[in-house]
Amino acid sequence: MPTYSPHTFEFIVDRSLSGIRIDSFLVKHLRNYTPWRIQRIVAAGGVRINNSVAEQTDRIFRGQTVSVRLIEPPDKLLAPKAMELEIIYQDEWLIVVNKPADLIVHPVGEEQSRTLVNGLQHLLNRQSGTKGILRPGMVHRLDRQTSGAIAVALTYNAHAKLAGEFEASRVSKSYLAIVEGVIERDEGRIDRPIGRARSGRHVLMSCRPDAIKAKISKTNFRVLERFPNHTLVLARPVTGRNHQIRVHFAHIGHPLMGDEFYKAHGKFHPNYSDLNDGESRTVETGFPIKRHALHAVQLEFSHPITSRWETFIAPLPGDFLQTLGKLRQQQVAQR
Repeated sequence: MPTYSPHTFEFIVDRSLSGIRIDSFLVKHLRNYTPWRIQRIVAAGGVRINNSVAEQTDRIFRGQTVSVRLIEPPDKLLAPKAMELEIIYQDEWLIVVNKPADLIVHPVGEEQSRTLVNGLQHLLNRQSGTKGILRPGMVHRLDRQTSGAIAVALTYNAHAKLAGEFEASRVSKSYLAIVEGVIERDEGRIDRPIGRARSGRHVLMSCRPDAIKAKISKTNFRVLERFPNHTLVLARPVTGRNHQIRVHFAHIGHPLMGDEFYKAHGKFHPNYSDLNDGESRTVETGFPIKRHALHAVQLEFSHPITSRWETFIAPLPGDFLQTLGKLRQQQVAQR
């Protein structure tokens, strides 16, 4: 029977958590531990506050040092899944991954193991040498078929600060998209509220006047290349609505190549009722890419710990590059 090797961690209490109970404090920092398991460790004398053994009812305050010897293993575990992940950046506080298409971020429905979170849990287990000692914290998401840069926090402080930056739109996100039709303007802004579509399906969004709980939504764009029947654009969402880029370009008559839901001018795919956002599927486009042509190419934000402004670039995947190659061949052939 394998034995568990205890780890010791030390935390400095910051202002945001000052005044809470010691077990609540540790649950926030050790996200693979349940409150019950943390309480057992405290009761066993495994926790100290400023070098004094902590009691279960103790509260902690700003500036104090909390050390915990994890004499029991974590008990709230994600199922680790070995998979190849392209790591753009990693330090002790965060990871930035170039997410491939056809990979959902969180477990959902029947898909509980083959997700980005499960892959990251396997990576962290391997790096730390102990199952579940670290847990990936997602601060934003990408649709299953959208590839590109996604940031993942590794500590409570990094997660709290980075989530706040995303919530307040103090991050810069850039996407490459191939859309149907030729956009005449070289650049512009799509300024149209987005809400839930009145379709009976919670996943669909809409710019139509009858959208439910529509919120202000803005997307800036710049045309990079024009082809006979398509346009490559760089899109920078100012807000962060669900499916925002896909809905906005469809609204102005230029849906993304291969979009399985959204058609031009607020219309939906005729078989959308048979589609499920959590399912793996391909879309026939006539090009190498068999999904909606959207890639999160660049992500910029203030590092949650160092406060340095960081820029992360996610290289284009093969299906996107091959599709651009075919479009350029068409362009040359028509000259």
